[in-house]
Amino acid sequence: MLPAAALPPAKGKVILTISGKVGEKNAGANAEFDLDMLEKLPQRTYTTQTPWDKQPIKFTGPLLRDVLAAAKASGTTLKAAALNDFKTDIPVQDATKYDMLLAHKMNGEPIPVRTKGPLFIVYPYDTKQELQNNTYYERSAWQLKSIDVQ
Repeated sequence: MLPAAALPPAKGKVILTISGKVGEKNAGANAEFDLDMLEKLPQRTYTTQTPWDKQPIKFTGPLLRDVLAAAKASGTTLKAAALNDFKTDIPVQDATKYDMLLAHKMNGEPIPVRTKGPLFIVYPYDTKQELQNNTYYERSAWQLKSIDVQ
């Protein structure tokens, strides 16, 4: 697990930048993460049906709330941006209320950019009926590159 006192600098390719209201920075005003840093956080795996796939998918990654905690993020809105320029706003309370994953694996394999990678914000859609609607589907950013905490 990453030390609570300091976020080390990314040694590999940066795949996630968290900006805005972050208390733990390792690159100027931002918190940057490479895959190794994300993999050092506690990992969770669950299988859920998404509206984009015919079969349920097994996702693995840290909980989004753990990633935000590593950056000491404090705000009310997460402005997620993807490599394909998709943007969505996610209430911070979603990350505490639901076991949202910052998935880096689908069915045990790294997620390539061409199939929603390298990072995918996933809700546990099958756990609550309320998560099975467009509000939550639209908050599920794939090809995630950055989160601006407001």
